[in-house]
Amino acid sequence: MTKKIVVLISMLCALSAAIPALAQNPKLPESKREKIEWTWSDHSDTLDPNLPNVLLLGDSITRAYFPEVAKNLAGTANVYLFATSCSAGDPRLPGQLQAYFAYAPKFAVIHFNNGMHGWDFTDPEFAAALPQMIHTIRHKNPHSKLVWATITPVRVDQKPGATNARIDIRNADALKLIQQQGIVIDDQHRLMAAHQNLHLDDVHYTDAGSALQGDQATDIIRPLLEPTHK
Repeated sequence: MTKKIVVLISMLCALSAAIPALAQNPKLPESKREKIEWTWSDHSDTLDPNLPNVLLLGDSITRAYFPEVAKNLAGTANVYLFATSCSAGDPRLPGQLQAYFAYAPKFAVIHFNNGMHGWDFTDPEFAAALPQMIHTIRHKNPHSKLVWATITPVRVDQKPGATNARIDIRNADALKLIQQQGIVIDDQHRLMAAHQNLHLDDVHYTDAGSALQGDQATDIIRPLLEPTHK
């Protein structure tokens, strides 16, 4: 299933401007491609149909702490991953999400993060696109409990690219919307701001840093699962 999802998403990435959901939001900017673009999906090594499903939705930061969450929730939940280099602001993202959800199971909890890519989009464009992202998630998973993970800091500002000043703006704009919608918050930014020594490079983290992130994500997700699976 995973390979089919990746192939389908890759095909739809170039076509997603034609997705009807996008036509409902004419204010979205045109796509601005990065030099290297990718999508990635994965799931727990063993899937138990009797357990609830959890989705980690994000980028390479999320992809790095996915194994820790899957390990922590083994026997409690099946953990899935969908990571992409498309950020909020890119009109292709809703199409990618729709393609993934078309073949994915229903999720009890969706833990999502978005923002470490798409720096050619302005911060207002990023903020304006977040409601569409959340709408797509909720439309396909109306019974899922949602968790927003804040964007983590960089060790050294990337110009052009990610800077801590812009990350602060994106987090602040996102939190206004997230709080209005009553979505649970996993403050990964605050966590990793206290562990800048665990950076592997200017953006990503060492295995120890990713494990720390995965442990916090697990602590947020676990209480949201059905009581029988705590």
